[in-house]
Amino acid sequence: MRTWHGIFAAWLLAAFVAGSAFAQESGFGAVSARDAHGAEFDLAALDSEIDYAIGGLVAEARIRQRFVNRSDGWIDATYLLPLPEGAAVHDMELRVGGRTIVGEIREKEQARAEFVEAAASGRRASLVETSRAQLFRTAVANIGPGEAIEVELRWWQPIAYRDGRFSLALPLTYTPRFEPGAPNADAGAGHASTDDVHAVAAPTVRVNVALDAGVALAGIDSPTHALKTSGSGSRRQIEFADGAVPADRDFVLEWTPLLGAMPTSSVLVEPWNGEAYAMAMLLPPTQLPNPLPRELILVIDTSGSMEGGSIEQAKAALDLALQSLRPSDRFNVIQFNSVVEPLFDAAVAATPGDVRLAREWVARLQATGGTEMGLALQRALAAQAHPGYVRQVVFATDGAVDDANGLYDALERGLGDSRLFAVGIGSAPNAHFIERAARLGRGSSVVVRRLEEVGERMRELFAKLDRPALRDLALAWPAAAESYPQQLPDLYAGEPLLVVARLGAAHGELKASGASVDAPWSASLSLDRATPASGIARLWAQRKADELQRRLERGEDVEAMRAAIVQLALEHHIVTPYTSLIAVERTPSAPADAEVKSVRIANGMPEGSLGFAATATPAPLEILSGLVLLALAGACATVARRPRRLGELA
Repeated sequence: MRTWHGIFAAWLLAAFVAGSAFAQESGFGAVSARDAHGAEFDLAALDSEIDYAIGGLVAEARIRQRFVNRSDGWIDATYLLPLPEGAAVHDMELRVGGRTIVGEIREKEQARAEFVEAAASGRRASLVETSRAQLFRTAVANIGPGEAIEVELRWWQPIAYRDGRFSLALPLTYTPRFEPGAPNADAGAGHASTDDVHAVAAPTVRVNVALDAGVALAGIDSPTHALKTSGSGSRRQIEFADGAVPADRDFVLEWTPLLGAMPTSSVLVEPWNGEAYAMAMLLPPTQLPNPLPRELILVIDTSGSMEGGSIEQAKAALDLALQSLRPSDRFNVIQFNSVVEPLFDAAVAATPGDVRLAREWVARLQATGGTEMGLALQRALAAQAHPGYVRQVVFATDGAVDDANGLYDALERGLGDSRLFAVGIGSAPNAHFIERAARLGRGSSVVVRRLEEVGERMRELFAKLDRPALRDLALAWPAAAESYPQQLPDLYAGEPLLVVARLGAAHGELKASGASVDAPWSASLSLDRATPASGIARLWAQRKADELQRRLERGEDVEAMRAAIVQLALEHHIVTPYTSLIAVERTPSAPADAEVKSVRIANGMPEGSLGFAATATPAPLEILSGLVLLALAGACATVARRPRRLGELA
């Protein structure tokens, strides 16, 4: 019997490591199962509540998710949790039966081993690790019959400021990613688990926000959800008007200062472990030159994941872009799915006839096939701008692609004099991809989550395209400093530069300089008069970890970059691709002879989706993964206390 326990423990760990190769991605929600007689019963439920404390440019957040095992057997549960772009995840607590178990940061392999050992020995445990950028896989082991377990995660995230308003975005679901080369990637994939589970109800979530804006407010709004607010002045309490709502779209909160209370360039400082960490916001000048003639390349994603509301939003956005063209402009339109198809061989003058032809062509586009974004990006960036023209590439997509790193590399290599403006489409776009692509493309990003928003959001974007503010930005800190982003973007009117830095001491002046079309520009900020704030050290650490990961992906020494990320994560207590959060109780709870079922908890379908465009796995990969698991099972003899049914921890 002891040998069988060891085999199971090896399978459990291998299934967690290779889980994404076996099934479509899933997130939090509700599931059901069928018993031996085919009868359906409620297996597990998960309630979610998210609290935000917002102060100026930084927000602290926590999510509490409650599992309730409504079956008469022991279960393990896994789910995927999307979090905001730039979030620094730093703490976890596991609560059960009046006890609180605090999570610790460990190297990923060590954390996995501790989780598997705890699960196999009957102890309650939870493991949080990155599945990909801003998507976190969480596993909870040994939930007893009728038992409730609460998992709490905490993170910091920056607040955005653009076009006269502040905003916070929180993903409540996500669009499954397309994997290049996978057959039928837009047709869905079957579950490989031995437990017959499927979603029976849309997951729900509550959000509570304590807002201290620091300035008098003209209004608070959400383009995604109805709100209930209380309070006055700069302090407000905000929640969903409907209480618990379906987790089928991103939540966006926006607040606008009163005229006369608009923010100016500012700097925040946090002392931490004997050092100073700063966050600076620099606003570009408002006096801008006349617009230059432009060469506008419009790229639209028509892959299967765009089916439904997303493709209609994208088509409406491009139609507005075409209508915004001036006779002095040049343009082209490119659509991509499994293939790349430009309307013209090269950019043409924006004559009324060609603009009309392009609008008719866009109106006929339909969503189908895969997402060969790399080829589309290469085609869009390949040509040189017409002499005297500013070349701007507008890329409308939901970002549902797996090979994001390859796209970032292609963008950095091929950008040239072009500037990329990424338009995120759909109720749950891949915000990490959209924002990072725009940052690397030295442009800007905008997200359109509903068809009714297309006009407003795209008019804002076109206003930016007409109003370049500053190029060739540079920052001079008063002493040695390590700041991110290291490659500063161009700035457009209404769009500030937000930078974080580690300093020896917060004294002296931060000086910024740049160039507009007409004249040089410079500004300075006093660090001695900086506003105290919390969370900046961890946000800086997250930015540095992202930069080290990019350097690794560019081919720098893998072991050196990995060691640097691990050291940084352990020092600042954050989750990275090489570190995880692990919480384990000390004593076993499950009986030694208990049979444990492993359950995946499905996320809500993004609003407006007509089909679930999941990642499919090629058959050779499934066979190879199976052989790897068999080899691991045959080679391992880890001691465990009880047998389980093999489920899929993915």
